[in-house]
Amino acid sequence: MTELKSRVEDYRRLARRFVEDPCVMRPCNLTGEARRRHVRETIIEDHAVRIAQKSDGADAKFRKLADSRFAFFRGTSLLFHRDMVGDDARMPTVLVLGDVHPENFGVMPNADNAPIFGVNDFDDVVYGPFSWDLKRGVTGFLLAAEEEGDLKKKHRLKIARCFIKGYRDGIAFYSRHDTESSQQMRQDNSPKVIRKLFEEARESRKDWLWDRYLAENGLGFRANDELTPLTTRVDEFQGYIDQIAKAAGVEKSGRVNRLKVKDVCLRHGQGTASLGLARYYVLLEGPSEDATDDLIVEFKRARRSALEGLVPANDFDAGKEGDRIAHGQAVHLANGDVFYGNVEIDGVSFMSRERAPFREDVDLDDLSKKSWKRYAAACGRALAQAHARSDDAGQLDYRIEPRILEAMEPFDLFVDDILGFAKEAVKRLDRDHAYYKRDLKLGAFTVGLKTYR
Repeated sequence: MTELKSRVEDYRRLARRFVEDPCVMRPCNLTGEARRRHVRETIIEDHAVRIAQKSDGADAKFRKLADSRFAFFRGTSLLFHRDMVGDDARMPTVLVLGDVHPENFGVMPNADNAPIFGVNDFDDVVYGPFSWDLKRGVTGFLLAAEEEGDLKKKHRLKIARCFIKGYRDGIAFYSRHDTESSQQMRQDNSPKVIRKLFEEARESRKDWLWDRYLAENGLGFRANDELTPLTTRVDEFQGYIDQIAKAAGVEKSGRVNRLKVKDVCLRHGQGTASLGLARYYVLLEGPSEDATDDLIVEFKRARRSALEGLVPANDFDAGKEGDRIAHGQAVHLANGDVFYGNVEIDGVSFMSRERAPFREDVDLDDLSKKSWKRYAAACGRALAQAHARSDDAGQLDYRIEPRILEAMEPFDLFVDDILGFAKEAVKRLDRDHAYYKRDLKLGAFTVGLKTYR
């Protein structure tokens, strides 16, 4: 008896076959019990590590996926993208974000520790057709506008169109002005709906640290349901911080002070897709040394991209695990977080980034009908900048914007194709979610898949 191995290579072969022969059957064509088994086996494969470790986070994630279709969509990127295997081989290649949806945009720190708005989750980045991000993003907006916004179908479609149009407008702007390498969406130059997000993100570092993280003496992390101090590992994580700082060229001065690690903790119960995977927080001493301006650097377990082996073959390679995620951040964000990097902890790849008091995501429940459309358009423009940087900071050696604009023509037909895909994807997800909830009740996700002689 053996554990069932990852099927990435099987899907890589399927992607090649579909490009060569579009009549090849793919998972999206499965129905009934065959589709139910596909959904079950893909989710078990995607969560094999968590299931094998009997992680409490795995149980929490499986329950969370059952709560809503949008949560299920967010937490099953592999299932979604396997339905796209081999799609859009003729479309221009960019560094795609991979997991585009309304809650993967937000306010975060840049290299100067100032808040900026943009794409903020690079776990699934890989080089592939630009249209993959639009298909995932439009599907996400349709689902979120229905479940989180309680909006009618007509309005949901308008929101989706705003996202696509915002993307095209952004690509057209960068095609004309070529400013994607330096431009940032800040509070002073953002649309009103994004400026409001900046205002909500305002919090003093002192209040943020003491309200959420620090123990009573300010020398380390508090212990609670979310944080488990690991003070005995301070010296070990000092080495990881030094490694990241050296790779990024971070000087031991200014707000980073001496890059001295004060404490380390395990962080529990965070995220949707990554819930149940190991995550560490590292407390760095700030310049004042009075626990009012300390820094927190997060180390999150890096995994293989959900799109690996599924996108049509191309000439570009973003790297593996943590390297790939760090490459994604460097490409997608102009002058981004200096603590983005990767290290190996206990033989496993981890990505790193800074936590900040002004790291903030949109609260979809608070958006009005008009705000939904404006927010979707702003996200489309942010995604456009990320893609446009594929030929500046990425591996492309030719200007990508004119090719994307050309590939989107005739535009009305392109929009209709993307919406058609997304509407089908939502219907398929409705059925998949019902299969999933039934299998969850029957205990399908308590053990991994095994092959017997």
